[in-house]
Amino acid sequence: MVTIQDIAEIAGVSKATVSRVINRTGYVNEKTRERVQAVIDQYHYSPSASAVNLSRRETNTIGVIVPEIANTFFGELLHGIGEVIDQTDFTSFYFDSDNNSDKEERAILALEQQRVRGLLITPAQDSDAAVNRRLYSYLERLNVPTVVVDRDFPGSKWDGVFFENYQSGYCAAEALIAAGNRTLGMITGDLRLKIARERYEGFLQAAQDGGCPVSEQHIYQGDFTIEGAYAAAKRMLESDDRPQAVLTSNNLTSLGFLKAVTEKGMQIGRDIAVIGIDHIPELDILNYGFSCVARDTVQMGRLAMQVLLERMQNPDKQRQICMIPHRLILKGSEKMDG
Repeated sequence: MVTIQDIAEIAGVSKATVSRVINRTGYVNEKTRERVQAVIDQYHYSPSASAVNLSRRETNTIGVIVPEIANTFFGELLHGIGEVIDQTDFTSFYFDSDNNSDKEERAILALEQQRVRGLLITPAQDSDAAVNRRLYSYLERLNVPTVVVDRDFPGSKWDGVFFENYQSGYCAAEALIAAGNRTLGMITGDLRLKIARERYEGFLQAAQDGGCPVSEQHIYQGDFTIEGAYAAAKRMLESDDRPQAVLTSNNLTSLGFLKAVTEKGMQIGRDIAVIGIDHIPELDILNYGFSCVARDTVQMGRLAMQVLLERMQNPDKQRQICMIPHRLILKGSEKMDG
């Protein structure tokens, strides 16, 4: 078994230098760091759990990394996490990766330096195999109980709490067809993400099963942002062959779509039918009849934190995957008058 002493001798440096490279502490010349890291990678070296524990002071901190902290979805998620943390002696560090894998990796390194006891993470992305391998490596190195939330990534071995994405797309298409619509369209999310692909696939399958297959020209690609959805919706609404009914892929996609509809002088439920994934409470305050497929995001946060606490208490238990169910809420926008 390779030891830190072996790595030091092969790289021609001291054990202290190897330790600084591993822990990313202190100054190490960049060329030296690269040489040492190459040896570490070549021999697949990682410190033993006992060695890590000896060098790590126990803390009561939980790390949380989300990709869009300004998105109300993640605000509700953090609220649920906080509710459970407040019932314990733990404190938390929150990081926003801004859907950027480099920021995500820096956040994990920062949490490692803070010696966190556990981690809740929504990955920045899941489509790049090299990035996925790096994320796996960083989580392995962090070596603390971890729960992946909302977005899974290929090869993950950690506990997870996810949403019924396929089912949400499927039931939305079913509801649009049941409301009398025959030409369906969709503004997708970022199809590089598994959650977007699952919603898209569920929608297409339900439309096919319901005898209303979706034309490719009625699929408009968005990116889970207001701006991306707004641009896609404008193209859709200006088309001579726009669909009767639309699925919008998340809360921000719905807001971008509604902005374009309003600018066009149109009304949902009259000129075009729509169902959105995610409940938007602000629309209820305005008495805006917007049909949606909702999920209990606060409960998702609570459950994720509870799963993490269980893992911390029983580190050898079998991997746990929990699903947050979808709920269809119809308020009239799923059909067109007349």
